[in-house]
Amino acid sequence: MTPESLLAERPPGCLTAPCCLCGRPTTAPVEVRHIPPDTTLYACPEHATTVAPGPGADEPVSPWGPGRQDGIHDGDR
Repeated sequence: MTPESLLAERPPGCLTAPCCLCGRPTTAPVEVRHIPPDTTLYACPEHATTVAPGPGADEPVSPWGPGRQDGIHDGDR
């Protein structure tokens, strides 16, 4: 730890992201959804529980929609 990091306005390497609901920047973003290929939506801690979660960056995304891996929808059976 350096004296500069102790006196910094924010800790070094701190992630700041706008909330996808209110738009305010937050230094404590919560990942709520990953949109391929390289977009991640974040929410502030206040709104993190009100945003419906989507697939994260490390979760597979089905081309047939959420929760479906086989391409067959309930109405097609």
